Amino acid sequence: MDAALDFQIAFEFNVKVYPVTFVNRLDLEKGDKILLPPSILQKLSESEIKGPIIFEIKNTNSTRKTHCGVMDFTADEGCAYLPRWMMQNLDTKEGEKLYFSYTSLEKGNYVKLQPQTDDFLNISNPKAVLEAKLRYFTCLTRSDTIAIEYNEKIYWINVVEVKPGVAILIVDTDIDVDFASPVLKKRHEEHSNTLKDNISENQKKKDET
Repeated sequence: MDAALDFQIAFEFNVKVYPVTFVNRLDLEKGDKILLPPSILQKLSESEIKGPIIFEIKNTNSTRKTHCGVMDFTADEGCAYLPRWMMQNLDTKEGEKLYFSYTSLEKGNYVKLQPQTDDFLNISNPKAVLEAKLRYFTCLTRSDTIAIEYNEKIYWINVVEVKPGVAILIVDTDIDVDFASPVLKKRHEEHSNTLKDNISENQKKKDET
């Protein structure tokens, strides 16, 4: 057992987390898969675990948690590399330790998603785009906000509800997808920003006179 991994019981450990950009793995930003150290693979292999490898990740300082898959076990010992959107969900910073525990999830049959802005619904066939992008994900956790990249633009999508439970496996399964109304209307947001810019500019001119 590697002391740096600080195993508490089987398949539970703390490691420092860093964004995948630190190891030039930008491809991992489009899904929920992370990089873990080789010693974790060795520990899992000893137990002959089968099926998708899923970990629950907790930030014990903020009670935030999520679930993830694993791309491979090439991370430095004592470290894990996560997509930035996942680190934002977990309210964590580079180099902080998070708590990992191996888990299993039921296959999902339903998810309700909420775009943070309505411009996502304006793209051609957003449901088909979303279904294609979710193929990069292993699981979905209620209350997460995931990042979807399409046509070189990032869209933020809230996971409002999943069934069954609070987290589901979405590999090799058919899921009913519903949309909730967007949180913000992009055109209104842009109009608001324009107004703020104009007010700031007018105030600046007033101060100069």
